[in-house]
Amino acid sequence: MANSVFEALKILIKKTDMFINLTNHSSGKWNDKQKLTAEKLYGTIVDMSFPYIDPTATSLQIEKLAKKLFQKILESFHPANNETNAVHIQGEFTFVVYLVSLLLDAGIECVASTTKREVEEKDGRKIASFNFVQFRKYRKP
Repeated sequence: MANSVFEALKILIKKTDMFINLTNHSSGKWNDKQKLTAEKLYGTIVDMSFPYIDPTATSLQIEKLAKKLFQKILESFHPANNETNAVHIQGEFTFVVYLVSLLLDAGIECVASTTKREVEEKDGRKIASFNFVQFRKYRKP
């Protein structure tokens, strides 16, 4: 019985975890495998819009934007569960590198989706689809 109570508590605690999806692809458009994997591994999925990155922006402007979004992410997480929250982040490379660095330094796990590209030819046209495989963790060297 004690074991089942412990398992129930683990499930309740897991429900308060948050998985921020910081990409240009809403989780509402993910396939079932990606949604279920995210929920199983990380908890509740919350979409956060990836910011527009001006291609003429300087590195300093990117840094300021990343710091601002970093604070917003920290405020979104339940403070008691920061170590069990995660950010799914993909987008403009220099911004992602800077923000992921800030998040990892704060002890927040960051992941990217991996997909398998499949190409089908129909009526002389190639149609590509991308099928979710896994979430891959960002790590510092």
